Amino acid sequence: MAIDPSTLSAIVESVLSRLQAEGHLPRQGTPASGEEGVFDRAEDAIAASRVAQRQWMTSKRETRDRVIAALRSTMHAHAEVFARRELEETGLGRYEDKVVKVHNAASATPGTEDLDTRSWSGDKGLVVEEYAPYGVIAAVTPSTHPIPVLFNSLVIIIAAGNSVIFNVHPAAQNVSAFALQLFHKAIRDNGGPANLATMIRVPTLESADTLFRHPAVRLIAATGGPGLVKAAFASGKKVIAAGPGNPPVVVDATADLDRAARAIIEGASFDNNILCIAEKEAFVLDPVYDRFMEALQRNGAVRLTKPQIEALAAQAIPRNAKGEGVVNKAFVGKNASVLAAAAGVNVPDSTRLLFGEARFDCVFVQEEQMMPYLPVVRVRDTEEAIALAVKAEHGFGHTAMVHSHNLDFITRFSTVLNTTIVVVNGSSLAGLGGIGGEGQFSHTVASPTGEGVCTPRHFARTRRLAVSGNLRIVP
Repeated sequence: MAIDPSTLSAIVESVLSRLQAEGHLPRQGTPASGEEGVFDRAEDAIAASRVAQRQWMTSKRETRDRVIAALRSTMHAHAEVFARRELEETGLGRYEDKVVKVHNAASATPGTEDLDTRSWSGDKGLVVEEYAPYGVIAAVTPSTHPIPVLFNSLVIIIAAGNSVIFNVHPAAQNVSAFALQLFHKAIRDNGGPANLATMIRVPTLESADTLFRHPAVRLIAATGGPGLVKAAFASGKKVIAAGPGNPPVVVDATADLDRAARAIIEGASFDNNILCIAEKEAFVLDPVYDRFMEALQRNGAVRLTKPQIEALAAQAIPRNAKGEGVVNKAFVGKNASVLAAAAGVNVPDSTRLLFGEARFDCVFVQEEQMMPYLPVVRVRDTEEAIALAVKAEHGFGHTAMVHSHNLDFITRFSTVLNTTIVVVNGSSLAGLGGIGGEGQFSHTVASPTGEGVCTPRHFARTRRLAVSGNLRIVP
């Protein structure tokens, strides 16, 4: 018996819908309101998130650990898909580095193990301190690392018993929705509540403002542009904010120049320099300056001449009427070959980093440019190196690197720069932990609000139980 096309189409549509609802197929197109954690209205996301958080905070530690383990597995399993979709939607960075970032976030983001209980006992009794959730948390994510930041924020927030609502960067809203729906399914399939993690389908400043000002939202995690961070502070609530950075790197006369060159190339070129911790400008002492420039070339970086640097600067960071450099977003996160073409040079697409001699007032030194080009400034001595590094860092207090074997200089550099992260004799990647170095990893470096490299304990309240005169079992 023949089946007419319209009937066949209806059957296929019904089967696909059922498979998607059961999680056997990812959903395509625009998600409906509340579908797998993606909401049209901020108010609806808040209402759902409140219900989820009340359920989640009563869950056992075993359930939380199982959910986080499932989220890690989901992240690993979709690393290549997330990286490809990120690159296609945002146009920022390099595919192979994005895959590394996804795996790193999945493996190195701390979970419930960060929430240790403390206790004291003595003649006056027993005191116990534990970490408790805030409740519903609003989080802003950037376009530079949309899925690693979303995952990292999700895990460190829910590990402490909170729920989270994301207002993602509009330039990455599609890949973010795709990832969040997968994370939502992983949470549900492993005993967690629906809508523990939610997001606004079409994120705007207005939806962010609604989240920030709603009384049910107890805390704001702002990892985004200055406009959204400013709006978060205007809410009057507790804010954990990641701020801008223009990290300098200093190379002194005692440094291993080839080691320093390799480390700087690794950090400054990774994902085309869009990491906020990446080396943005270098200050090198005069006695080793020429040899260091040779070391950069010897280790694969491509040197530009003065006319080529000027041609690149005119396009990548043109000056406005006030003489201020304005970063051209068309060059942000692009491959070194794209920048080289703007300078009139042809290099292979595999080229990781361009570099060139620069004066301190060069726009590439002064601006957080997020491009795989490193300006290298010649300095007389360590005092000038520190003074110029402080000025170039602009008081952001974010990250700085130093290559030296002089402990006195390293100590003075670290003290005077006073940044949240200081890396000694390594690439900037070492400062975040994970695959790059030791220590706990996070994509939120909260330099403006002082939390530093954020972990679950930064998204938890400390509660104390004091038993007066009792429960000390050993006299």
